Amino acid sequence: MEAIDVTGWSALLLGLTALFAGIGALRKPGAWRTMLEEVERSPALQFLCGMLELLIGAVIYLANPWLAADLLSCLLKAMGGLMMVEALMILGFVDIYTQFWLRSLTHMHRGWALSTVALGLGLSVLGALHLA
Repeated sequence: MEAIDVTGWSALLLGLTALFAGIGALRKPGAWRTMLEEVERSPALQFLCGMLELLIGAVIYLANPWLAADLLSCLLKAMGGLMMVEALMILGFVDIYTQFWLRSLTHMHRGWALSTVALGLGLSVLGALHLA
């Protein structure tokens, strides 16, 4: 049985998620702002979002080795670590954190959505190349 290319699959799946989240944000401007406002108002959503991001970030961080020869695995390990830090920020400081993003989304919604599409496309392509 062949070993699964965890780095390739992690990049492809995370990339597709970001790509389609960005497309959704471009199709429905204001959706991300609405989601953030809902999270800010709901302690249950705050906890669920923080725990889910912590879980996904930990899986990405722990599954991808730090191999200097494989820049994609290093990138994914760093992204997993940043996701865990963001999750802890959500769990502990959601009021400050959501206000930062709400102000940012007010002026730069399209820019964030396009950046998310670009990141998702890049990760998807790199993941697919890693799997090939």
